[in-house]
Amino acid sequence: MSDPVVGIIANPISARDIRRVISYAGGLQITERANMVLRILAGMAAAGVAKTVIMPENAGLRGHLMRALTRSRNAGEAHFPDIESLDMAVTGEAGDSARAARMMREMGVAAIVVLGGDGTHRVVVANCGDIPIAGVSSGTNNAFPEMREPTVTGLGVGLAVTGQVPPEIAFSANKRLEVEINARREIALIDVALVRERYVGSRAIWKTEGFEELFVTFGSPGGIGMSSIAGMVAPVARSDNFGRRIVFDRPDLAPFTVRTAIAPGLIAPVSIAHVETLEFDRPVKPSTRAGSIAFDGEREVTFAEGDEVVVTLRGGAFRTIDIEACMAHAAGEGRFVKQARPQSTAMEVRGGKP
Repeated sequence: MSDPVVGIIANPISARDIRRVISYAGGLQITERANMVLRILAGMAAAGVAKTVIMPENAGLRGHLMRALTRSRNAGEAHFPDIESLDMAVTGEAGDSARAARMMREMGVAAIVVLGGDGTHRVVVANCGDIPIAGVSSGTNNAFPEMREPTVTGLGVGLAVTGQVPPEIAFSANKRLEVEINARREIALIDVALVRERYVGSRAIWKTEGFEELFVTFGSPGGIGMSSIAGMVAPVARSDNFGRRIVFDRPDLAPFTVRTAIAPGLIAPVSIAHVETLEFDRPVKPSTRAGSIAFDGEREVTFAEGDEVVVTLRGGAFRTIDIEACMAHAAGEGRFVKQARPQSTAMEVRGGKP
């Protein structure tokens, strides 16, 4: 068996949508993104990964990486895997992540580490096939990638791909939503929202008065974004074998209203008509006749009366690396423990004095 190669797709422009303007979302400078990648690399190297491939970009991230790697190697301060850039053209658009994911899939990488927000993760999942991914949060809402120190993510990924953690523990199956609009097919990892406005515009959605319907794969009370609405009224876990459908209404007609975090620092009321359980493989036709559709918080498609829209929840649709499970298993196996020398040997080295 050849040594595993891990792919890295780091979106250099995530967290730059309009929600940063109308809320209090933060933004990462390119140097901090590079530092996050370096911490991922350090973690993977400590777990035995020797080679990685990374998506090229034109925002300066690779330059920061190469300078930091060169300084560290010259000083003998740290050990990192070899890093190679994919041979591909760069446009600065979401298509870069899609193209990189397809190339990594064709190369047969053992896993892909994604540094970005919900949109970046959705693009990668749509193009990586059965390659497992591990998410690192650097977007606006970050509902899908769990918040975790990148060093630990690198360690967990390394443990998984080098076989130090059994596959049944290391990898998790995930739900996703599939949407058919006439002959077009799209996916969402977290939520599909139908809103009243019939334009894409700034893409990100945050005006609650325009919400019509919501479908979610999971929703936690401690989450953020559209899926947090489900979390506040009818929570559903990532591991549950069902999802939720929520239909909204006008405040003067709705049975109840819930306040939730639509974006960082933006808590808004949402009026709800009713909540339903969404079952696997059962297509649902939304009641909304016209508007636009947002996938994981970003408007992508407009539709009108007469268009055929169908939403279906799928189970076991893609794989992720369960970092917590990997770390717990490795710790239980003592993989992070190095036994000290016997006391007698240590005393002999010091001339026999206790």
